[in-house]
Amino acid sequence: MGPLLPDDGPAGRRYVRRARGIAVETVAFVLITALFPLLLAAALLVDLALWLKRRKPWMATRLLLFAWWFLAGEMLGITSLLVSWLTTGGPFVADHPRRRRWVYRTRIRWAGGHFGGVRVLFGLQLEVDGLEHGGPGPVIVFIRHASIIDNAMPDAVIGKAHGIGLRFVLKRELEMIPTIDVGGRMVPTTFVRRASRDPEAELAQVRRLAVDLGPDEGILIYPEGTRHTAAKLARAQATIAKRQPHVAPFANRLRHVLPPRLGGPLALLEEADGHADAVFCGHVGLDGFEYISDIWSGGLVGTTVRVKLWRHPGSSIPEGDEARTAWLYAQWQILDDWIGEQRAQLGSDGLPPKAAAALAGG
Repeated sequence: MGPLLPDDGPAGRRYVRRARGIAVETVAFVLITALFPLLLAAALLVDLALWLKRRKPWMATRLLLFAWWFLAGEMLGITSLLVSWLTTGGPFVADHPRRRRWVYRTRIRWAGGHFGGVRVLFGLQLEVDGLEHGGPGPVIVFIRHASIIDNAMPDAVIGKAHGIGLRFVLKRELEMIPTIDVGGRMVPTTFVRRASRDPEAELAQVRRLAVDLGPDEGILIYPEGTRHTAAKLARAQATIAKRQPHVAPFANRLRHVLPPRLGGPLALLEEADGHADAVFCGHVGLDGFEYISDIWSGGLVGTTVRVKLWRHPGSSIPEGDEARTAWLYAQWQILDDWIGEQRAQLGSDGLPPKAAAALAGG
């Protein structure tokens, strides 16, 4: 089994953070459940007024239902993690194979529940091309980042289809969600600081994810590091032109995705050393939905989400940072071109007006 990566912060702060997160979600779940009839009546009235005024989709009702569904999923997730911890030794056992398998399965159900709730409530249609390439492991999955919704997609789509437990590279901010915070420390997960003063230490943690990667496991990383907007793309290209001029010709060709941050991907490819295949995952249809306020606009309703996966054997990945950088950018260009093609087919750049405005504004 690969190494677990413990929280490097003070234990007291960690316990307070988890207790606070669980308490907030529990209280919110209890309150929404208890007040649900009143909240639902208010949401229906708001939606009716907005529909009569400008034919806006019924978003207040959808968001209320999803809030309850999300919190119910969190309660089930935390309970499942607690049961797995207790039945595999609790505080007396630092790690256990059965605990890891339980956590991986729990996370697939948890992510599938959240993503499935979005699909049902907002009428999303999901089209996946190349799903067979997502497994078996060991694999390193490079996926684009477009919205708050695609965080659940890897486990809900790839993990569920192939029964793969994914080791994640996640931003530290996601520790605020108790299921991610607690479950992430029970399987190999790296929570990175995006503006770390010690980037080498962060990369060393990312590199450890590729140690002892099993045939039923994969690593998931978002190479862009943040969600794409036109403004972020322009800033990234300008920064690369200053700091990495040899990479600028590759980065300047991109239009629909951010340039990949090379540190994490190159570290994983070097550590895996050809023993893990590379899987690339692109998607369109979720762009521009960074915040709940973006979803409130109504553009998500009835959206078709298209997903494409393709795979390269580990033995075909070139050696050396320079060659791997060119290879990685070549794959990212394929992704960029595919997104452009899909948006052209969908028309109007493939985005609802509100989402397009949010995407352009950064």
